[in-house]
Amino acid sequence: MTDLDLLHFEQLKKDVQAQYLEQHTPSFEDISKWKGIDIIYFQEDLRKKAKGNISEKSFYTYFKTSPVTKLPRIDMLNLLSIYTGYESWYEFKKQHLFAGELLTEDENLTEDEIKELEKTVSTSPNLLQEVLSPEKTEFKSPENIDLQKSNTDNQIINKNTEISQPSAFEIQKTKKNFFKKNAWAIITSILILITGVLGFKDAIFQKTYTYCFTDADRAVSVMNTIEIKVIKENESPILYKIKPGECFRYSTKDKNLKLRITAPFYEDLEVNRNLENAPEEEMIELKPDDYKMAANYFSIKDANGNPELLKQKRKQLDNLISNNAIIYQVYDNATYGIETLDKQKYITLVTTPTTSLKNLSVIEMKREKGKIVSIKFKIANTDENNK
Repeated sequence: MTDLDLLHFEQLKKDVQAQYLEQHTPSFEDISKWKGIDIIYFQEDLRKKAKGNISEKSFYTYFKTSPVTKLPRIDMLNLLSIYTGYESWYEFKKQHLFAGELLTEDENLTEDEIKELEKTVSTSPNLLQEVLSPEKTEFKSPENIDLQKSNTDNQIINKNTEISQPSAFEIQKTKKNFFKKNAWAIITSILILITGVLGFKDAIFQKTYTYCFTDADRAVSVMNTIEIKVIKENESPILYKIKPGECFRYSTKDKNLKLRITAPFYEDLEVNRNLENAPEEEMIELKPDDYKMAANYFSIKDANGNPELLKQKRKQLDNLISNNAIIYQVYDNATYGIETLDKQKYITLVTTPTTSLKNLSVIEMKREKGKIVSIKFKIANTDENNK
């Protein structure tokens, strides 16, 4: 990589910005000031024209800083060059040569390929010399080894032994000596046994309780991911995530159990149980949250590009959301963690057909007096990370 390559990349960024401005009107003309919905629309245009995509993280890395000190990967450079109307990054540089600059076809090679080629060239003379003058290996006949053999005569020894029966006194004495010598070992074993019982008494005496979840209106299993927080006095809550359709199993020796249950499209629920007389298996009903379901239903996900249906859904969302609603979009990257949107920008976002919309999920929603007053949402980043 040379300094000229970095200058060429700055040229390419300007061409990308100009290409996008031909048919779009972002919040700012300067591409380094784009954020949020502007980046989403740019990614959509890139997929449409160049059949590829760059992640939000890469956008912040290479477009928010000018000039850059590090060149992107060649696949990203080729993708952006195609977007601006060139066949490749090489062709783009070829059409934007600086005074005295020369390009060679070798520039299409990656750094790893160039290093491998240099390694092969540097070792080739040694390989040729080895082929023309192979080393000769001499084989020497093994020297004679004298082996000494020794014969061992078998000797038969006859030994007379007298067998006598132990007396009762000797047997009793042997038992006393045994207990005396092994007293500490016996006491230690008993202590280990007691310690083991005390250490595992929680596992021995605790019981397992099973809670399953059903929709209160339709009497079917809840097919959403459920989050359960186990609340204990003077302790931080313990969070469990239950997959759709599965039950929650919790083992404890406590006499009381407190749970806080949340699920998309359902109202939050707090459960308190006295476990002294509670059943080991229980079905808990979750009440659907009409506002969460409505916000999801009114989005573009099921509009199928119908203009009249889109217009109707925008009107329904406008009636559902308060004019003073506080709306946050949460991002994965650390550079730009959260963004505030007004009501109309949010409605435009969730009712505009883009492939990114299918990854939209509502994190939190609050309502007052029949209106939604707060929304926190996130668009999951599923693009491949650029290294």
